[in-house]
Amino acid sequence: MTSRIDLEELRLRYEDTTAVDRVTCHLEGGKIYGLLGRNGSGKTSLLSMLAGFIRPTSGSVLVDGQPVFENPRAVSRICLIRDSGDVGDQSDTVRTVMEIAQVLRSTWDQEYAERLLEKFKIPMRKRVSQLSRGQRSALGITIGLASRTPLTIFDESHLGMDAPSRALFQEELLNDFMANPRTIIVSTHLIEEMSTLFEEVLILHEGRLLLHEDTDTLRSRGAAVTGPADQVDQFVFGMNVLAERRLGRIKSVTVYGELSDLHRRQAENLGLEMEPIALQDLFIHLTGAVEESR
Repeated sequence: MTSRIDLEELRLRYEDTTAVDRVTCHLEGGKIYGLLGRNGSGKTSLLSMLAGFIRPTSGSVLVDGQPVFENPRAVSRICLIRDSGDVGDQSDTVRTVMEIAQVLRSTWDQEYAERLLEKFKIPMRKRVSQLSRGQRSALGITIGLASRTPLTIFDESHLGMDAPSRALFQEELLNDFMANPRTIIVSTHLIEEMSTLFEEVLILHEGRLLLHEDTDTLRSRGAAVTGPADQVDQFVFGMNVLAERRLGRIKSVTVYGELSDLHRRQAENLGLEMEPIALQDLFIHLTGAVEESR
């Protein structure tokens, strides 16, 4: 089960503030999408409208051709897990939270949920209020993955988790997606850590959709060039340099722009290594370029 998403001229205003500004995009579904943006870019507002939590000021949100706001059938096929974990009443036990989630989602997989709780070391008998921040985040992740809804959204849901738990989340998300294909959107500030999951990337900036592109195509727009510092400097002279890193005599420079076959042969002749551009460097450049153009 996968969900197609169609957003048309979507806007959301809070009094004098425009949180989302005329966003139009079409996601065919059956993929893992990365939603990136700086703080205040409108990501959470956009996802809240997509999940039917908020009515748009104007424009439309369609999931599988159906509007989602005040549409119980459509909303039942969507699961949004926010950074707070969305795990219900703090006085509830984890077991109660699982029971409620099972009632709300016809696609719920209880056996899988219990396996995840065991992996994340979350006791069923504990109350939500007794869990650490990382455990609450992991509980939210468990609900999102075990919901198996056609559209599953994680909005910074992993931020409270430590590195091993985040790695487990990524592994489980990818494995379960392969076994049970659906549409997944992950909003994150941990761009490089999560980027290997994304088939397509959307970048939101100040409420507007700055970019929507296939991840591999996006990363091919530049390269990270590594080798002896003097050889690297010679090669990248005159190019659009996004970032530089140096360790002793070895230097790595990220450049933005199409590189021709001639460039690649020159790099090979100089003994330089070339790798796809880091998504985080590209994100910083693209959002920064918008700021500088104003």
